[in-house]
Amino acid sequence: MAEETVLSERMQNLKQKGFLEFKKFMAIFLYLWVVFALLSIHETIIRAQHGLDYEAHTFAVINAFVFAKVLLVGEHFRLGNRFKHKPLIYPVLYKCLVFSALLTGFHIVEKIVAGVIGGQTLSQGLADVDGRTLVSIVSMSTLAFVMLIPFFAFRELGRLIGEKELRSLFLGRG
Repeated sequence: MAEETVLSERMQNLKQKGFLEFKKFMAIFLYLWVVFALLSIHETIIRAQHGLDYEAHTFAVINAFVFAKVLLVGEHFRLGNRFKHKPLIYPVLYKCLVFSALLTGFHIVEKIVAGVIGGQTLSQGLADVDGRTLVSIVSMSTLAFVMLIPFFAFRELGRLIGEKELRSLFLGRG
């Protein structure tokens, strides 16, 4: 009887942890989806101005999904926790730096894999990445860095004052 109670409590705790992780994932996913969707809209406008018809909106959802998982895995391995006992600006900017580098690396890998799936050889996929200018890669990394600032600012603030308190400050008590 006692073993059943302990097992039931463990299952309940596992369900709660799973639900909390799912909520974290969905929050990250939705934030990234909005950012990537806005970037896709911007890209569509730019391409339309130059007579290029390109549909990038599907990639916004896929990238948000993949990058949300990358961020969760990175947080699980405590990437970017170096300055967590310093004033908030340090851990926020450091996490932005670490995770923008991580996202840029995954973006480059994604381009190579997409090329290989699209029929290119691995060396052709690497050449395509190499063919991108350093300026475009730095630009993408800088954009990732900047878009992560509010994300990590809220996460770090929630870590310090508590997620429930932060939520109640923004959404009211209830």
